[in-house]
Parts: sequence; C-alpha cells; structure tokens
Amino acid sequence: MSIGNSPEEDRPSVGRALHQARIDARLTVDEVSTSTRVRVPIVHGIEDDDFSRCGGDVYARGHIRTLARAVGLDPEALVAQYDEEHGGRPEPTPAAALFEAERIRPEPRRPNWTAAMVAAIVAVVGFVGFTLFNGDSGESGNKVADPKPSSKPTTQKPTPTRPADPKPSESAVAGVPADKVTVRMVADDGNSWVSAEDHSGKLIFEGPLKDGATKTFTDDKRINLVLGNAGAVRLWVNGKEVDRLGDEGNVERVSYTRGDPEQG
Repeated sequence: MSIGNSPEEDRPSVGRALHQARIDARLTVDEVSTSTRVRVPIVHGIEDDDFSRCGGDVYARGHIRTLARAVGLDPEALVAQYDEEHGGRPEPTPAAALFEAERIRPEPRRPNWTAAMVAAIVAVVGFVGFTLFNGDSGESGNKVADPKPSSKPTTQKPTPTRPADPKPSESAVAGVPADKVTVRMVADDGNSWVSAEDHSGKLIFEGPLKDGATKTFTDDKRINLVLGNAGAVRLWVNGKEVDRLGDEGNVERVSYTRGDPEQG
C-alpha cells in the first residue's frame, strides 16, 4: 500500500507559485516589474525563492503581496506560507528593528540657562557692592570730589537655540518650481528604506533614510517612490504636505507628478 504526499508537500513554494501564475497570466518579468515597481532582479530572485535581494522580511512580504496581486493570486495566503517557511512572523515590527541599535542614542545635552542667569546676577550684585564699599571708605581720608555715578552693566538674557522645524517655511513652499515635480521627505519617527526613480525609470536613490534625515528629489514629469517603513516618513509634494502613506512597517509605493499632490 503506498502512502501519498501531504497537501503541504504537494503545495508549490512561494516563488514557484508566483512564477507559474505569471506564466499562466501570459506576463513577462519586465511587464510585472513595470506594473508593480518591483525591480527585475528582485522579481527573478523571488521566483527562484531567493529573498536576499529584498532587504529583510518586511520588504519581502511587501514584494510578495504586490506580485501576487499582479498575477491574480491571494496575497495573504502567500505571505502566510512565506512566514511558515521562514520561521514565522516576528512580534515586534521588523522595519523598526532593522535600525534599533541606531535609534537608541542619548538625547543632546541642552545648555543650563537658569544657572547662567544666576551666575550673571551674582556677578552684577558683587560689582555693585564692591563699588559702594570703595565709595564709603573714601570719606575717612582726604575729601575728594564725588565721582560720577557709573552706569550699571546690563546683562542680556541669552536666547536658547531651538531645533530646526522639518516643516518647510512659506518662502520655501513658494520657491518650488511650477514646471517640475518636487518631493521632500523627512524621517521623523524612525528609519525607513527608500527607493526613488525619475519618470524614465532611472534610479535616483536607494538606501536607508535614518531618523531625522531629509531627502529632496526633483524631476520634470514624475517621481516614483517606494517606502519600506511608510509610517516613519513625512512627505511634502510640490511644497504641500501630504498624509502619511501608511502605518509603521508598511511598504508603500507611490508616484507624484506636477500640480496638486496626487498619490499614484
């Protein structure tokens, strides 16, 4: 009596399922890459069950969802299968954990203006007391002409420096060229992996945007973005702030053109 394979053993891998679905849909890798904004080498790697080019589990899940929708498969089922085959989904948000070591850093030490003011007041009081004491002691000897009253030194309260506001000023918004599309991003709630392409598909930037860092991209027609941790990034498009694209850990793709902000 022969024993058949279990359903799990007969089930194709994530990459194989995406590859077969693409073939069944009569789509090429280039066509899938163009419609999903996932680069061709990454599509090839995923179909070969090689997720090393994705940059981590968070981005791998996002790519799997995007490719599954493009070829007509259930994205959540494929992501669940990916988690089963790669040790399960970790509880803390993976995108935040990528840069956890860099996020734990001491706060900058601010100057103690209260102590500085107290020291300045003590110095003024001491100077005035010393001047009065010397004037009284001069009366015990030969009488001399009263000196002109000296003006008290004025103390100016130091103005503490304030951290720069990442939001652009009105003049900066007005200075955005009307014949181009300009996208400015600020990582204000953690770190995020960012990819930016111009209207011809040429890669402008790809890499981490660390907490507090700023990037600005300009093109004549369109800018395509991929955010690996969309909840950590604020965006200004053509000088106007737009809503955050997603929650922390979400992988989001968006395109912007000239005129009012439009999320692609």
